[in-house]
Amino acid sequence: MVESKPKHIYLAIASLAVLTFVGILNETSMNVTYPTLSTEMGVSLDTVQWITTGYLLMVTVTMGTTAYLLRQFKARNLQLVAVLAFVLGDLMCAMAPNFTLLLLGRLIQAVATGLSTPILFHLIFTEIPRERLASMTGFAGMVISFAPALGPTYGGWISAIMSWRMIFWLILPFALISLLLGQLFIRNTPFGNDKQFSYASLISLSVALVSTVYAFSTIGEQGLSWQLVLWLVIAAVAFSFFIYINNHGESQLFDLSVFKNKMLCLSTLTYFSLQFVNIGISLVIPLYAQYVLGASSTIAGLVLLPGSVFGAFIAPLAGRLADAQGFAKPVTAGGIMLLVGTACFVIFQHWLTPLLVLVFFTILRIGFAMAFGNTITNASVLVDAKNSADVNSIFNMVQQFAGSLGTGILASIIAVFQNNMSGSMAKKTYVGGLVDYSFLTLIAVVILITIISNYRMQKQAKISK
Repeated sequence: MVESKPKHIYLAIASLAVLTFVGILNETSMNVTYPTLSTEMGVSLDTVQWITTGYLLMVTVTMGTTAYLLRQFKARNLQLVAVLAFVLGDLMCAMAPNFTLLLLGRLIQAVATGLSTPILFHLIFTEIPRERLASMTGFAGMVISFAPALGPTYGGWISAIMSWRMIFWLILPFALISLLLGQLFIRNTPFGNDKQFSYASLISLSVALVSTVYAFSTIGEQGLSWQLVLWLVIAAVAFSFFIYINNHGESQLFDLSVFKNKMLCLSTLTYFSLQFVNIGISLVIPLYAQYVLGASSTIAGLVLLPGSVFGAFIAPLAGRLADAQGFAKPVTAGGIMLLVGTACFVIFQHWLTPLLVLVFFTILRIGFAMAFGNTITNASVLVDAKNSADVNSIFNMVQQFAGSLGTGILASIIAVFQNNMSGSMAKKTYVGGLVDYSFLTLIAVVILITIISNYRMQKQAKISK
């Protein structure tokens, strides 16, 4: 590997951090515009949500290629492709005359995020010394956890004072800044691949992921129908085919043998569930605030801002704590706070105000920030260095798929009550919101149990302090 001066390493990481930040910010910045887009473009809520769900799915599929791409091509060249995709998609969205072209622009833009996020972690895992690894991963975790929570605040404010189209115009200069830094300072050399890329693995995995999310998105209009079962069966068959082809074909998308490690399996489940809650509740809160609490799009976004800011500051501090005392303490504490935050939405729903939503979300976000970045860092030390790219690719895919599944399921739950229940829109959304909050609380319970089990196993194996 070519040696890099420290300033080159950090500026290279900064270039990917900027592109990743605006890409993930863009994932959720449109959440507060759903009511506007639904009216303006004549589509239902469960159709509009595909501008987020589809975005996240495309990010997930793209990330499935990065374990191979990062071994085969220079990160600088991949960063160039990512920026060009971001700019093209951004311009299409800003000028889209209809929902179809808006969705297409979002899918193209998602390719950029699907490339930039794994490259960011790849540079950290391969260029940063072990003693600073958790701190730098905490920084990356801050970027990818702060951005989706800040998105609704940014989108709500911009759409209120200008137009939802300005959401895309205003982030364009940041992509150009990323381009300049990346092309100047990214220096790494790829390891190369012994085998060809497995297109069959990627296609079958893509079919499995898309079918799963689409299956749950049908609930909004059709409820628990045969279509739901059919699409889940298709997803199961496609995923089984992916596992077979990936393990027995001439080449692999990534090395699934890493999952023989039970502790890595638990870390993967934790990481998935954390992002499911994070992205999911960042969708539910703005919708609930507008439909039930009567808040404007600006307020609906702003209630997420304090939690996003606190989480941003906590993430690198939690990484430093993990460097000093091990992963178990910050991750476990984060799991407890996440559970407290989600449970408050259920317990106090009848008395919810924008201020209480702000407080509960802040508690939740602090817990998320303490656990999220440290979970992927911990996972990276559970495997051999040769599998670093595989873990990086898998975990980044997992967190994006969790977001797409979270938005699809939670939006569909609200849509079920909006489409089928009698009464005012506020009353119907209130009931749908209660189901969503209860579901997220259940997931938070699973997260805490998984965390405790994982670190007990690691303590016995003497891996985690």
